[in-house]
Amino acid sequence: MPRYYIWTVGCQMNVSDSERLGAALEQLGYEPADRPDGSDVVVLNTCSVRRAAEDKAINQLHLLKGLKQRRPEMTLALVGCMVPKDASALAKEFPFVDVFCRPQQFDPLLAIAGEKAGSGEGCLEPGRLPVPMPKGPTAFVPISHGCNKVCSFCVIPYRRGVEVSRPLPELVEEVRALVQRGAREVTLLGQNVDSYGSDLPDRPDLADLLTALNAIDGLERIRFLTSHPRDMTDKLIQAVAELPKVCEHINLPVQSGDDEILRSMRRGYTADEYRALVGRIREAIPGVSMATDIIVGYPGESERAFQNTYDLLAELAIDVVHVAAYSPRPGTLAARLEDDVPPSEKKARLHAIERLQEQISAAYNARYVGQTVDVLVEGKKAGRWTGRTRTNKLVFWDQPGDLTGQIVPVTIERSGAWSLQGPQTLSLAVLA
Repeated sequence: MPRYYIWTVGCQMNVSDSERLGAALEQLGYEPADRPDGSDVVVLNTCSVRRAAEDKAINQLHLLKGLKQRRPEMTLALVGCMVPKDASALAKEFPFVDVFCRPQQFDPLLAIAGEKAGSGEGCLEPGRLPVPMPKGPTAFVPISHGCNKVCSFCVIPYRRGVEVSRPLPELVEEVRALVQRGAREVTLLGQNVDSYGSDLPDRPDLADLLTALNAIDGLERIRFLTSHPRDMTDKLIQAVAELPKVCEHINLPVQSGDDEILRSMRRGYTADEYRALVGRIREAIPGVSMATDIIVGYPGESERAFQNTYDLLAELAIDVVHVAAYSPRPGTLAARLEDDVPPSEKKARLHAIERLQEQISAAYNARYVGQTVDVLVEGKKAGRWTGRTRTNKLVFWDQPGDLTGQIVPVTIERSGAWSLQGPQTLSLAVLA
């Protein structure tokens, strides 16, 4: 059988795209490979949200150039958010790449792959990728693609286009199929998941979708990301609070705690409005955990503006903070601004946020010691069972038997900033 290899960098949406592209290639007669060597189709699924992600993809391309020279019959594809509508500049820079595809627009690649495998494309519906078989008890489900917000720093609207929601009945059918194939938890994905349905004729919203999915037999947990503070409605908050299968975890990026920076970012809210929203969420959903995103070193971010961000995070004590240093993205509104925060200062601010968050996360997790929590077992890592609580806390522990896919009670014995630890079986060498 011909073989394919997919390398993926970036967000959960990219991971989902790769899974669905892999499922399409398998329908064409391909089998997955662990390495590009010997593969008939090699795909790099890229991200361009940060310069660092693009650099990783470019490094991979340079590594694959020699392989392509040795095996010119291999099809090499560059796909994802690095690929603009006009890919001629990329084709000139990387002439050894056979095909370039924008996010989720994989038909040109599948046509080449189908011809190479002698299977054609008859088993695939143009423009629609098949639902992949879950690799474990959890699965990603894209519910919308693209974004209409056009934040000044973000390249996503230019690469993934305007927001397009999938019909609610189609999503219910897909989740039912995933549950029948072994999934017990689904994570609903969208660049702005909270605005789901605003472009559909009957205008269902995310709360309506959560309600419909909550009724599916065999489905145990539902998560969703990423939310936008402007579109987090009280109806949605109440749905999370009331629907038993929806997990008490919300990813709500703030990006900055300074109003001037937020205005320049075109985020559409103030720091005080974000504070109030977090307060409403915590009041309505007892025990909720939250995650947020922060960009440090955005153009014009003074020491005072950064301190406002630091103070906001210290005050709100969010469970998880994903922090990144600003990097200009070509074509975005912010790229027209002077990138005036020195790299050394960006690095210092990033590390300051990381140190603060480590303290906050460690304090939160320490509260779990002595408690027994329900964990959905995802599999083993480094010989230990691993899974997550409803509040998205990562747990490691030892226990006999095959537990994959089960929800098991685990008593937390130790904690750190990034995970919780359950019972541990000491090896004979340690006991000796």
